[in-house]
Amino acid sequence: MTSLFVDESKTKGYLMVAVIVAPGELTTLRRKIRALVLPGQRRLHFTSESDSRRRHVLSTLEQIGVRAHIVRSDLKHEPSDREACLRELVALAASAGHERIVLERDVSIERADKKILYDAVHAHGVRDALTYAHETAHHEPLLWAADAIAWSQAKGGDWRRRAQPMIVSAATRP
Repeated sequence: MTSLFVDESKTKGYLMVAVIVAPGELTTLRRKIRALVLPGQRRLHFTSESDSRRRHVLSTLEQIGVRAHIVRSDLKHEPSDREACLRELVALAASAGHERIVLERDVSIERADKKILYDAVHAHGVRDALTYAHETAHHEPLLWAADAIAWSQAKGGDWRRRAQPMIVSAATRP
């Protein structure tokens, strides 16, 4: 079954992008995404990239088959928005049969995330089928793909258009 690698954007509303990866694709996708890092870079971070690099990265991500779900919240309160998005991700994972959710580590909110995820996993009855974890971005290249798509969605315009072919579903939580 599949894993979701999640990053968020807090610009122009709150959204989370969950890149979908099948177990047999983990190693290959990690290698291909890691190959996008330039000499001297530790990782890809879309805020730090030039526009030409952003276009190249998005094009490459689409070519290598990256696909993602997007969840949004319109609550206008970041902790509530994050909770709504996490709950929606668990609901999506439960209905689609995803087995793992990997979030970018932020120690300031990790404890709250774990409580929300624990509650949501139990509420959906997938306690034995769905796991979750927090990983540091520089160690997990699949989070870089989520970052690229999240940045593009938040930026809008041509950037959203470039990322759109990789989006398989989008949902907004009130």
